[in-house]
Amino acid sequence: MTVQSDKWIKKMAKEHAMISPFEEKQVRGNKISFGVSSYGYDARVSSEFKIFTNVNTEIVDPKNFKQTSFITKTVDECIIPPNSFVLASTVEYFKIPKDVLVICLGKSTYARCGIIVNVTPLEPGWEGHVTLEFSNTTPLPAKIYANEGVAQFIFLKGSETPEVTYSDRNGKYMKQKGVTLPKI
Repeated sequence: MTVQSDKWIKKMAKEHAMISPFEEKQVRGNKISFGVSSYGYDARVSSEFKIFTNVNTEIVDPKNFKQTSFITKTVDECIIPPNSFVLASTVEYFKIPKDVLVICLGKSTYARCGIIVNVTPLEPGWEGHVTLEFSNTTPLPAKIYANEGVAQFIFLKGSETPEVTYSDRNGKYMKQKGVTLPKI
């Protein structure tokens, strides 16, 4: 597998709508950066957040996940409670080529504040908005900024197309829009 460069990412975004909307350069200023980097793409978080709450004393069960475990807010700044987590999604919609696997890593700006970004790999042939999980590992409230960079996506091109892609097997998270909760 080879890591794909900014040139490849730009070409795939323009010719195959791999990332939409797409920023072909790093956008900075007074924002946490987003857009193309040397060997990746820094995606933004949307303004819809599902904040985990224990108000209803639910059990966290991936086979029977309850919507009541979250409070949904649409805001420019989201506060993550201490030792808790928030779900959100990328602003960008991704269409992953059938011979590419994508790995996501949180941005250092958030990691240095104790905010960990978790995303499972984007499999070959998958498409949709990426659901992001932000864990606040600190004993203090932590803030995330909507429409700013949160995670870098790294594109690994395989030596061949897999026998069965995510789209071929009709994966349960295919073409998801916005924040998507666990499914069985």
